[in-house]
Amino acid sequence: MGAGGRMTPKEREEQEFLRRKSGGEDISDPFLRVPTEKPPFTLSQIKKAIPPHCFERSALRSFSYVVQDLLIAGGLFYLAVTVFPTLPSPFHFIAWPAYWFAQGCVLTGVWVIAHECGHHAFSDFPVLDNLVGFVLHSFLLVPFFSWKYSHRRHHSNTGSLSRDEVFVPKVRSSIPWFSPYLNNPFGRVLTIAVTLTLGWPMYILFNVSGRPYERFANHFDPYGPIYNDRERAQIFASDAGIFAVLYLLYRLATAFSISWVIRIYGVPLLIVNAWLVLITFLQHTHPALPHYDSSEWDWLRGALATVDRDYGFLNRVFHNINDTHVAHHLFSTMPHYHAMEATKAIRPVLGDYYRLDETPVVKALWREASECIYVEPEEGTGKRKGVYWYRNEF
Repeated sequence: MGAGGRMTPKEREEQEFLRRKSGGEDISDPFLRVPTEKPPFTLSQIKKAIPPHCFERSALRSFSYVVQDLLIAGGLFYLAVTVFPTLPSPFHFIAWPAYWFAQGCVLTGVWVIAHECGHHAFSDFPVLDNLVGFVLHSFLLVPFFSWKYSHRRHHSNTGSLSRDEVFVPKVRSSIPWFSPYLNNPFGRVLTIAVTLTLGWPMYILFNVSGRPYERFANHFDPYGPIYNDRERAQIFASDAGIFAVLYLLYRLATAFSISWVIRIYGVPLLIVNAWLVLITFLQHTHPALPHYDSSEWDWLRGALATVDRDYGFLNRVFHNINDTHVAHHLFSTMPHYHAMEATKAIRPVLGDYYRLDETPVVKALWREASECIYVEPEEGTGKRKGVYWYRNEF
C-alpha cells in the first residue's frame, strides 16, 4: 500500500507543478518539518481558493455512497454464508482471511461516512445526519454522539498539548517507566500489535491516548468529564444504540453460534478498529508535525499539524479520509466527494505548511512507532519554547 510507484507520470507532474507554484520545498520529504511561524495566509484566504461547489452537501449523493458500501458488504456477507461452507479444504483457509480483510475495509468506509455525519458533512439537515450516523456507528459498536462530541473537541484543539482529545503526545518526563524497554524491534512489534487490536476499545472505554482528565473518563459515562450538561441526554442515546446492537449479536449467537458471529462480524470489526487506529495515528503522528503548548497554539497552526497519506487503491474504499486529511481539518463540514478537488486547490496557498507523505503505510507505521516516542521543546538559541517536536532518545 502507499503511493510509492503507483502514481502515474501525469499525477507526478501535477504534484511537482503544485510544489513549484507554491514556492515551497519538497513537501513529500517526510522529515521536512512543517513551519511553526504564524502562516502568511488566513482561513478565509484558503477558503477562497476552493471552488464554492466543494462546500455543497447533497443528501442524495451522500446516500449513494452508503448504498454502495452496504451493497458490497452485503455481497461479501452472502458469499461468506452461502459459498464458503461449500468450499473444499484448503480453499476456505484462503477465502475467510480474504473476506475478513475485504469486509473490514468496506466497513471502514461505512465508518468514515458515519464520521462525516458527525461533522454535519452528510447533508444540509442535522437531524438526518445524526440519524444516519447513529445507525451506522451503532452497527459498528461506536457510541455515535459520545464520539461526535469528543471528536469535535479534537478538531477544535488539534496540535494542542493540553486540550487535544486524541493521540496526545507525552513529554519525556511523563512517559511510562517501561517505555525505554520497548524502544527496540521486539517492543515496537508488540506495541503496534497491541495498539491496532486494543487501541480503539481502550480509547472508548478508558480514554487511553486521549486528553488527560483529572478523573476517570470514558465514552459511555454521560456524567464523565468529557461531556457537559447539554450533551448528557445524547450520551444515553449512544449507549442505548450500543446495547441494542449487542442484544442483536446475542440473538444471532444463540441462533447460529458464537463462532459464526465472530467469523461473520467480529473479525471484520477488528479490522475496522485496526484501520481506524492506524489512520488516526498516522494522520497526526509524524516527525515533521509540531505540537504546541498554550502559549504558542492557535487553531489554524493546529489544524495544519496534520498530514495527508496515500493508501493506494484503498483511498477510494476509505472515501479519501487519509489523503485529504489536511483539508478535512480545515473544513470538516465539506463532503468527502469534494475533498480531492479542494486539496488540489489549497496546496498552492498552503505551500510549505502542507505536508504529504507518500511513504508506504507499513514502512511509515514502523518509522513513526520508532521515532515518535515523546515530544520536547525546540532546542537552540532563539527557538520558541512552546513548540514541541517528536523525539525517541532515552
